[in-house]
Amino acid sequence: MLRVSRLTDYATGVMTCLAAQTGTVLSAAQVAEATRLELPTVSKLLKRLTRAGLIESFRGASGGYRLARAARAISIATIVEAVEGPLGMTDCSAGSTCERERHCSVRGNWLRISDIVAAALRGITLADLQRPIGVPRGRALPVRVVLTEDLR
Repeated sequence: MLRVSRLTDYATGVMTCLAAQTGTVLSAAQVAEATRLELPTVSKLLKRLTRAGLIESFRGASGGYRLARAARAISIATIVEAVEGPLGMTDCSAGSTCERERHCSVRGNWLRISDIVAAALRGITLADLQRPIGVPRGRALPVRVVLTEDLR
């Protein structure tokens, strides 16, 4: 099964919470309350998302966090990368190397698959996540992926 980590899932919730309050600076406690996540988890995510340049942090009595840019300018890929690191379906497609790389007959196909998944995640923005849709389980968000060659 392919899936993002629970922390990445929570990060999209934190980002959606901040996007819903455009321009408003929210404290970590307010974000935790709104997302119903534990404060230590939210604090950890806010730190990572700030380091990635997705949110801005402000110190002081009226400090807190807000999006660094518009929700429509933040792709889901950038959120995933902020929490998980480089996108890739396999270690080699995420930039790592292994001793089998030269002799691997499927590496090229995994690279192509990783590119397709990354393109899909880049094609969905935080603004898209703000628009709830009634998608029955097992149905996907409409994403347009253009393949330049078959996977055959």
